[in-house]
Amino acid sequence: MDNIDPASGPGNVPEFTVSELSFALKREIETAFPRVRVRGEISQPSFPRSGHCYFRLKDENAVLDGVCWKTTIPRLGLKIEEGMEVIATGKLTTYAGSSRYQIIVDRLELAGEGALLKLLEDRRKRLQAEGLFDLDRKRPLPFLPVVVGVVTSPSGAVIRDILHRLADRFPRHVLVWPVAVQGEKAAAEVAAAIAGFNRLPEQGPVPRPDILIVARGGGSLEDLWAFNEEIVVRAAAASTIPLISAVGHETDTTLIDFVSDRRAPTPSAAAEMAVPVRADLMAQTLDFGKRTMACMNRVLREANLAVSGLARGLGDPLRLIEERQQRLDVSGERLRLATQQMVNRRSAELAAARLVSPNMVIAAKEQLLVGEARALKSAMERFKGDTLQKIDRTSDRLEQYGERLRRCGTEMLEHGRRQVDQFGKLLESYSFHSVLNRGFALVRDQDGHPILTAAVTRAGDTIGIEFADGRIGARVTEGAAVAPRSAAPPRRRDGGSGGQGSLL
Repeated sequence: MDNIDPASGPGNVPEFTVSELSFALKREIETAFPRVRVRGEISQPSFPRSGHCYFRLKDENAVLDGVCWKTTIPRLGLKIEEGMEVIATGKLTTYAGSSRYQIIVDRLELAGEGALLKLLEDRRKRLQAEGLFDLDRKRPLPFLPVVVGVVTSPSGAVIRDILHRLADRFPRHVLVWPVAVQGEKAAAEVAAAIAGFNRLPEQGPVPRPDILIVARGGGSLEDLWAFNEEIVVRAAAASTIPLISAVGHETDTTLIDFVSDRRAPTPSAAAEMAVPVRADLMAQTLDFGKRTMACMNRVLREANLAVSGLARGLGDPLRLIEERQQRLDVSGERLRLATQQMVNRRSAELAAARLVSPNMVIAAKEQLLVGEARALKSAMERFKGDTLQKIDRTSDRLEQYGERLRRCGTEMLEHGRRQVDQFGKLLESYSFHSVLNRGFALVRDQDGHPILTAAVTRAGDTIGIEFADGRIGARVTEGAAVAPRSAAPPRRRDGGSGGQGSLL
């Protein structure tokens, strides 16, 4: 007992409970490190149902636990993934439940350009796999937009370059949507500006742009990072207005360049893509006008020469009309005289006919029959004896002969009917209508006579074409005739009238 060390006894050392000591350490650490920035690699990130995120920050020699509350995660602007090298900003504290210290993260930044490039490449591949960069999504730019919408910073040199370039080439109505082009709020403002331009109505109080320009000057990868954000890329892809991206210099490339309809190396080049050169258009229009007038004059001269040549080949229209009018007068006079002559002739024939009353004809025939009856009666009385017997025998023979005659007549009629049917079928087979049913046609002139050769036609003749199902009229546009036309159609060799045509 005498060898006991006094320092190991109860003495004046205060006594703490585990909770008191843990809270004391918590206050000490939070007071000493109210806000720190820690650089490390994210390891073992987890997302429980609570919505918070738990991970570890590590380097070659140590590990630090990290916590990001669910209300803070949407404001980070980054997706927490395994292996990311980041700079975490927050306050240092302890977790008494497991005797560990940890950092409560409220801001997260990528550490180093290599990490940014890795994140950019991963995001580019993912968006490309969704089809946002496909060429068939890109739309042609309008040739001459009425309103140009510009999304950029209102205080930078970019907007002045764009306005100056538009004024030099072709002055247009410009709408500027002011946004921040760098910093935490830049991505949300650029996406909201693109969507806002697209929501403008067609005929609203504020004119809807025909083309959009998203522009920013040059800078580092971190400065241009807002135009690599997914929210900006998707807003540009959803735009129904053709969009030109002009972010950075010619060597700078952002994700909005892949999804835009046209990429410009500089903001000034974007203005050149948006509108043509007014002076060039005016010169081209004047050139087109001169060429149009020259073409019209040439066409009119050629048409005038053609009409003059045709007029030389035509007769005097007035003379042709007068000749036809004279022929019409002569034909009308002849028709009047012929009609009068026909009426006079028919009147004379009717007067010379001396028609007899039907009653007188009937009475004369009746008297003749009475006389014949009397003569027959007297003859029968004279020859009543043997004559009557002869008459009876003769009547019997006459009846026999009549019966034979009737049978013979019936047979002859039947034979004749069969021959008529055969001749009718033969005539039908020889008829030109059966030829028409096989796909041929009968051509007649305006007088109804068949046309056997093309040589008898002339240009301008009116002809009729008869098919199996009807007739149509036609006019000869190009005649092959070199000999004068015949006044009457040619007759067949068998003496026919020629109405059958040459189809047999």
